[in-house]
Amino acid sequence: MRFIVDGDGSPVKKEVIALAKKYHKKVLIVTSVDHYTTQTYPDFVQFIYVDKGADSADYRIVKEIKSDDWVITQDYGLASLVLPKGARVFHHNGKEYLPETIDQLLEQRYLGAQLRKAGQRTKGPKAFTPADRQAFTNMMEQQLIKEVN
Repeated sequence: MRFIVDGDGSPVKKEVIALAKKYHKKVLIVTSVDHYTTQTYPDFVQFIYVDKGADSADYRIVKEIKSDDWVITQDYGLASLVLPKGARVFHHNGKEYLPETIDQLLEQRYLGAQLRKAGQRTKGPKAFTPADRQAFTNMMEQQLIKEVN
């Protein structure tokens, strides 16, 4: 099992790396070349950089995924592509995407896009807070403990 992080907009990369270190897991962060970093990371963290483009990271994650991986993304579309491959998928708010609810989330996303296309304003995501960061860490740690037992 390894963590795969949809890295372009993820606010929880540091938390995932800390959890991976604690539980001896590997981390793969897939991100655009726009987010290239020279920062050094532990050996258990690997980066894959992809070309610029809205779905480049998503397609690479789909290519890399294995059935026991855990994906961290806020992208419902990516979640819908990796769930059938047996991976577990989590939003950075800590909620797990499930096969039985992903269609509803995709429909909500579609309806929001239609409203925006028609000129209506929709609410965007609220700002990610330290409490959100802690909730993510707590939830992921609970899931990792279950995995170990």
